[in-house]
Amino acid sequence: MGNREKQRPWEDFLAIRGMRQVLTVTVALAMLIIAFSFLSPSFHSGRNVGNLLRQVAPIFIIGIGQTYVLITGNIDLSIGSVVGMSCMISATLMTKGVNPWVAMLLTIIVSIGVGILNGALVAKWKLPPFIATMGTMTVARGVAQIVNNNYNTDAIGKAAQSFRNVFYYGKIFGLYNTIWIAVVLFLVFDFLLSKTRSGRYIYAVGSNIEASKLSGVNTARSITIAYVVSALCACVVGLITSAAAGMGTMDAGNMYELYAVAAAVIGGVSTLGGQGILIGTVIGACIWGVLQNGLQFAGAPVAIRNIVIGTIVVISVLLDVVIRTGKPRRKIKE
Repeated sequence: MGNREKQRPWEDFLAIRGMRQVLTVTVALAMLIIAFSFLSPSFHSGRNVGNLLRQVAPIFIIGIGQTYVLITGNIDLSIGSVVGMSCMISATLMTKGVNPWVAMLLTIIVSIGVGILNGALVAKWKLPPFIATMGTMTVARGVAQIVNNNYNTDAIGKAAQSFRNVFYYGKIFGLYNTIWIAVVLFLVFDFLLSKTRSGRYIYAVGSNIEASKLSGVNTARSITIAYVVSALCACVVGLITSAAAGMGTMDAGNMYELYAVAAAVIGGVSTLGGQGILIGTVIGACIWGVLQNGLQFAGAPVAIRNIVIGTIVVISVLLDVVIRTGKPRRKIKE
């Protein structure tokens, strides 16, 4: 009886949706860290670890948003462009003399508008998410280009130094603020996803949207919430990018939508919907960062790094599809 009681907490832990995949990728992350530490002692130096965490934080933040959308069974291709749009809007407003915190608030409002639009296009007007978010991706990138007449902005100036410190350069307890921002967003959105009715509905929509409707779930609202979270996270990354560069750059966020998908699916989030947890996205983002950083220390060119990460993403999705749909069917006897 005692052994059963001891095993039950572990079994309950493993029964958490997506936890087995998280444990698997955590082991893979540990193996990567050990391997790169042997290849280059500088890899695990305190300075490199701090920079690596700051590099991983934006990927994890956009991964949070993509995780929400993937769990509903959809995808958001507009993330990277929303990063660029929010970077340019916030920086342009600051160079025009607008208070940095007012500029930040206006940028958040515009970005949330993109999320609401994505939700309406997919959930209410039934556009395929690939097409809908590809359209808003193009529009958002166009906004990024037009806000400063197709030019990158000038430096946002000394008046924005507090903004830059909060989002990028400042430290608390020895860790960069960018990392703390990622931690706070994780705690908030993990609670929303795992402990609230809205989170349960998001999983339900991704598992079976028709059954969710019959159960009285407002599926359009749940999908829209996921897209709003995605746009908000992309906006935060755009603000971080603006603070880091000290200016607005029109191509900010390029390819970030793919990085977000990589972080999520490597961490065990299913592209078929209904499965995945945010801690998995944390591990997936760390794997992405460790591979980029470790391969750089090993002298691998950018092309090789992209090939390796792209291959891992394809394998992760393939395994998910095989596990979810590839069970052998029994032959029907004639």
